[in-house]
Amino acid sequence: MEKETQHTAEDFLALIRKSKRGKFKVYIGMCAGVGKSYRMLQEAHELQKNKIDVKIGYIETHKRVETENLVVGLTTIPRKVIYYKGKSVEEMDLEEILRQRPEIVIVDELAHSNVFGSKHAKRWQDVMEILDAGINVISAVNIQHLESLNNSISEITTIDVSERIPDIILEQADEIVNIDLTADDLIERLKTGKIYPKDKIQTALNNFFIPSNILQLRELALKEVASHVEKKVETEYVSSVYAKPSRFLACISTNDKNAKTVIRKTARLAGYYNSRWFVLYVETPKEHPNKIALDKQRHLINNLKLATELGAEIIKVKNQRVSTAIIQQIELRNITTVCLGKPKLNLIQIILATNVFNQLLKKLSSLHVDVIILSK
Repeated sequence: MEKETQHTAEDFLALIRKSKRGKFKVYIGMCAGVGKSYRMLQEAHELQKNKIDVKIGYIETHKRVETENLVVGLTTIPRKVIYYKGKSVEEMDLEEILRQRPEIVIVDELAHSNVFGSKHAKRWQDVMEILDAGINVISAVNIQHLESLNNSISEITTIDVSERIPDIILEQADEIVNIDLTADDLIERLKTGKIYPKDKIQTALNNFFIPSNILQLRELALKEVASHVEKKVETEYVSSVYAKPSRFLACISTNDKNAKTVIRKTARLAGYYNSRWFVLYVETPKEHPNKIALDKQRHLINNLKLATELGAEIIKVKNQRVSTAIIQQIELRNITTVCLGKPKLNLIQIILATNVFNQLLKKLSSLHVDVIILSK
């Protein structure tokens, strides 16, 4: 009874904190140049006309004339100058935003990495603090900066995006708006110099801005917004049909690449179903810290950190048998779906592992638990 009362009190406290928190709106696009910053500034002007105290915390115009013209007439909070390695770098002034407390603040480039010496490493962390202070935020980000899509983006564009935001940040948005353009319209904007300077146009056309890339990125952006809308409907309207809530269990090992794939893809699944999810690492006698290389230990720590950033709850247990540990966690946490990486085994290993794997599948079947084998 005491635990139940404590849990109820914590839920109520969380509700109070949420009500005091600022509202969060995010403009999302398939890539640079679709008009996210432009649309944010348009909205800022509309809000200002309606006597709303709206200020620019940070805007990146990329010297685009149309965007720069829209900055005129809006109040901009001056940027903070930070000196790093003998150079002065301008960053958003978080402290000044908190001091001025505008009703709404515009914060561009959500995935931006702050220079060393800033309060937070990432701009999305600045935004979280602004929201916690009760200030409403309108921000923008491209779909390729979403952490769980990192593998997919790399396959589409052959570019490894270094600046990323955890999926949970978008999940906290009260509203997500997709700024959509057709591939033809976007390429036309590029050719007419509305995205990059003339000397960079042809390089962009030959590399990132090719129709196949744009179409696939556009699909990802549309799916992300659609998923967000579905989750809002599910959470804001009570369903009359009872259904067992989905819970995902991602099982990882010290295999770095395999673990990243499992974590990111499970995060997408859990996000789509608006579900709790867990990451399980089983330390067997063979994987005792004294028996595995330091680089594998470091990769494991980084992958568990990645999972936490994506919203997972971490489970680390010691057991001689991985299958036994998985079954124990399934029963303990009411797991509905187990996500495993595709094993890289030779024929002998497959034969030796078949009996154990079959036992696991048989047990999972009796528990009515789904199994998903995730490949790259």
